[in-house]
Amino acid sequence: MARVPYLSREDADPEQKPLYDRLEAERKVPTANIFLALAGAPTQLDAFLTYANSLRAADLSPRLRELAILTVGYATRSAYEVAHHQSHGLKAGLTEEQLAAVPDFESSGLFDATEKAVMSLAKESTLQVDVCEQTWRAAADLLTDRQMVELSLSIAWYNSGVRIMGLLDIDLEDDYPNPFPKS
Repeated sequence: MARVPYLSREDADPEQKPLYDRLEAERKVPTANIFLALAGAPTQLDAFLTYANSLRAADLSPRLRELAILTVGYATRSAYEVAHHQSHGLKAGLTEEQLAAVPDFESSGLFDATEKAVMSLAKESTLQVDVCEQTWRAAADLLTDRQMVELSLSIAWYNSGVRIMGLLDIDLEDDYPNPFPKS
């Protein structure tokens, strides 16, 4: 159970209605729990959406971005992040087989050198914060400086997202399978 209430359009003050219009126009309907929880801080939610949208409009390919995001999700065991971004990965051109291989990408033959370099950077940054020069160079030698900045921003942004979800104990919606089922 989330630690803050999920605020629906019906719960919102009248001046917050445009924010719900924005959510419904830019995101999936029904509105995801993360956004309903963040609606308790409407100014920050509005900025949150703007920043997230800027990452989607980047020069970095959606495929590489989604591989980085999924790697962050698996590295942090964020069921919410992984479940929500699998569909984004499919839209970006990943196969079901590749999605299943993300947790063990290092030993998988399903990813090319650029994809593995991006995923290694995401994993090392997530688990250790600082990344070694070798990990950085492996990606930087294959991407532009702009793409490296965008990749760094995406990795950091989605690391903040999984931490927000963890702090607020955001529930995974029923229509998303939990990638980390309890045994």
